[in-house]
Amino acid sequence: MTFLLDTCTVSAHLRRPAGLQSRFIQYSGRLYISSVGLSELYVLAYRLDDPTARLGAIESLIRDEVGIVDFDADCARVAGFVRSGLIRRGLRVPPIDLLIGATALVHDMTLVTHNTSDFIPIPGLRQADWLL
Repeated sequence: MTFLLDTCTVSAHLRRPAGLQSRFIQYSGRLYISSVGLSELYVLAYRLDDPTARLGAIESLIRDEVGIVDFDADCARVAGFVRSGLIRRGLRVPPIDLLIGATALVHDMTLVTHNTSDFIPIPGLRQADWLL
């Protein structure tokens, strides 16, 4: 099983809580972040007065611990399909979360997030919360 890490999970890991560190070791080689989630990490870093340390942590993370899965045309197609179905049902998923969820679906990954309620409307998406 491979895992797509949501931004909240990676942000928590960058602060190095003991529970997440053990999960990262346990699932080493099977952890990924989407290019969309990576952009969110960069936003968080650049909002700091001095982003140097956070940028270094992000670079270390993608060099040593997680792979990057690009949001590509297949992901866009699935995101469009899912969103159209949600609209018909009167449901909404935050746009960034929809893109991350579509990436997990396309690559048959389990999404690791603490924001599970944001992703519940996405049909077929497997989720895990490592921050409980």
